[in-house]
Amino acid sequence: MVEVYIDGASAGDPGWSGAGIFINYKNGQVEHHAVPLGPMSNHEAEYEALIYALEICLEKKINMVSFRTDSKLIDDAIEKRYVKNKKYQPYLEEAVKMIDQLDLFFMKWIPSNQNKTADALARQAIRKNK
Repeated sequence: MVEVYIDGASAGDPGWSGAGIFINYKNGQVEHHAVPLGPMSNHEAEYEALIYALEICLEKKINMVSFRTDSKLIDDAIEKRYVKNKKYQPYLEEAVKMIDQLDLFFMKWIPSNQNKTADALARQAIRKNK
């Protein structure tokens, strides 16, 4: 099963932001994505990273994935399919629509020290904004 590590970062709140996505195909092949997002909050950047990663999976026909995030906000929202802050509702709806197109999807919260590659990619993406 393909593992997808995601992270969003923001230099300020709001501030220049980026999404980091690390895909491990478990066959020796990996992909790195550093996506500049423009000004937004850290939480918005986390959702953008999730959505961007889901788009990659759908485009590449990766139908069985295990996502990893160090964001409790994202993990809880996907697990419960609910957001407290209605500002994030459109992000959740878009993500769920894509998740429902996959054959198998898991989301797992991991500590930040296990998400260093995606974090570094998100920070690299922030620098690409300028």
